[in-house]
This record gives sequence, C-alpha cells and structure tokens, in this order.
Amino acid sequence: MTDDITIGPATEDDVDAIVALNNMYAPDGLTLMRTRAWVADRVPNYNVARRGGRVVGCVAIDEYSPSLAELVSLAVAPEAQGRGLGGQLVEAAVDLARRRGYDELFAVSLADTLFLSWGFHETRVDRFPEKRWRYLQVSRSELSIAKKFCFSRELVEAPRTPKRRKPSRRKRPA
Repeated sequence: MTDDITIGPATEDDVDAIVALNNMYAPDGLTLMRTRAWVADRVPNYNVARRGGRVVGCVAIDEYSPSLAELVSLAVAPEAQGRGLGGQLVEAAVDLARRRGYDELFAVSLADTLFLSWGFHETRVDRFPEKRWRYLQVSRSELSIAKKFCFSRELVEAPRTPKRRKPSRRKRPA
C-alpha cells in the first residue's frame, strides 16, 4: 500500500517541506495557506509521511479547546497519491488527538469519502462556532469558496453499561 513510506512526528527540519506541500493545494481551496512561522509554532502537532527521507505527506491537529481539535493541513504529494496514504495520515492525526486527550476531532474538507471511510460522520460546521470565527479571521471567502463538508469523530468511547445478568432458572436446593 505505502511501500517504503513511513509516518511519524514532524521535526523542525520538516517545516519548509510541510509549508511547500500544504501550500501546493491552497490555490484550489483544498488547504489553507500556511506560513513558515505558523507551521514552526505547531511542529509538535504535525505528523509527516516520508519516503527516502523526503516529506511526501503531512497532517496536523489544531486545538480549539481542551476537548476539541481540528484535523488540518492534510496533504499528499502527487507522486505518493493513490496508495492509501491520506487515510493513514488521518489515522495518525486521530491517534495523536486521542493521546492528547481530546474528546472530538473534526475536519472541514472537500474529500467526503476519505473522512467517512475513516470513521468520521458528516456534521455541520455551525456546530463549531470557533471554526466559523477563525474562517472569518483568515478570509470571508473561505466560508463560501466551495461546498465543503464538515466531519466529526468522537475519540472517547461512551462508558459501557454492564449487561444485566439474566436470573438463573435453576432451582435452588431447599
């Protein structure tokens, strides 16, 4: 599937490659433009996919509150596409968010089938007023650039209710 590609935490040495890869898709509205400073400030939030030491994919989580984070900056280099790498990066972001203790991870994307196949469900961006506020800080056109989908995935399992044992039908000795 991803042959010689490995996924792991980003390092400061990856910043320029992450910026270049992410911003390759920004003119088409698939990602938001990221500055070197923005990425450098968030290196611990990134996972990257590497092939032969070269970054060919990236993804990050961006905190909104102690219980909520957004999956952002998902990008795969053209030569590495079609191998399931996008889904693996999504799962790496989910794992990172879960280890950090977030209850929910959401994403805004045009790639509806990708997120649905990785356990996300479609929801409305209005559920996340903080996201709408951030969009307005970046660009008013981001809210209407295209029909973007909003997806969410619960990261904490609901507490399981113990099964009630059925009463035994055996007769007790008198």
